[in-house]
Order: sequence, then C-alpha cells, then structure tokens
Amino acid sequence: MTKSAPHPLFKLTTELGPLVIFFAANAKFGLFVATGPFMVAVVVAIVASYVVTRHVPLMAIVTAFIVLVFGGLTLFFHDEMFIKLKPTIIYSLFAATLGIGLLFGRSFIAVMFDQMFNLTPKGWRILTIRWAIFFAFMAVVNEVVWRTQTTDFWITFKAFGVIPITAIFAMAQTSLIKRYHLEPATADVPDTKRGGTARR
Repeated sequence: MTKSAPHPLFKLTTELGPLVIFFAANAKFGLFVATGPFMVAVVVAIVASYVVTRHVPLMAIVTAFIVLVFGGLTLFFHDEMFIKLKPTIIYSLFAATLGIGLLFGRSFIAVMFDQMFNLTPKGWRILTIRWAIFFAFMAVVNEVVWRTQTTDFWITFKAFGVIPITAIFAMAQTSLIKRYHLEPATADVPDTKRGGTARR
C-alpha cells in the first residue's frame, strides 16, 4: 500500500504531543497521574498516524510498546523508576539493534527510519555507526539525569532537552546523506528499435 505523506504539523503533533501532555500533567498533578495520560496519548498518536497515513514507523511502534509496558509497571508498583528507565531501555535497544546488525553486515538504520532516503552501502554503514553511538550516548545521559536530578528536572530535560539534541544530531548528518545519496533508479530504458528511450 502506498504511504501518504502527512502534513508536517500533523507529524509534529503526533511525535511531540504525548511529551507535551506528559510535561503539562506532571506540572499540575505529578508523575504518577501524568503517566496515564502519557500512555493514552502515545496510543492515540499511533492510531491517528495509521488512520491518516495507513502506516506507522517501526520506531514509533517499538517506542509505544515500551511506553505501555514501563508506564504500566510504574502505575502498578507505584514506582517512578520504571517510567524513568523507559528512555534508557529504548535507546539501548536501538543502539544494540544497530550494532548487532553491523556485525552481520546489515544496516538496520534504513528500516528504523522507514527508508526516508537512499544511500550507498558505505553511506548506510557510516550512518548506522553514528546513530548507534548516539543512541548509546543518550542512554547514558538519561541514566545520569534521572539518577542525579529531581523528577521535575528529568521530565523537563526529556521534553525540552532530548528533542533539540536529537534534532541537532540529525541535521548534522545532512552532509553525510548528501555525500552518499543515490538517485532513484530510472524507469527509462533504451529503445533500440527507434533509436531513443522507452518508458516501462
């Protein structure tokens, strides 16, 4: 099925909406009350994305699953450690997946980012290494922040620190993507009978 490109504002809302809800609910009611709306918002974002585009990125599915599991554990045990561990688990899982893929000669970054661009094998390999290191770094950062800072600081960093850091890192890969970019294969083939080209 052909994937339709959503409006940028819709994409931004589905990606950042749950975090904004989590931040606002925590500021007013505290982390445990905020966890429930956060879980609901993540599910709503997934459903809305599928309804509009008939497609949900793999990263979003994995993230939603871990949010529901660790959010549920947070509420069941009434222990904020679980929801704070969630980013560490997600980043570590992504880093490990990319690293293991490289050991077997596979660049899973293409699948993880929903094949947003087309690169040479070398380009995919370099990009995969960079993102694997970045995810591992972010896992360590999350551990340091939640274990040394207050809950409010951790939530603020998660909502307004992680996103800019990730965006800056992603934009820093632009030159690499341009350097190893492959143009899509053309559908034009030589027409030997007419001396020109024919479109398949």
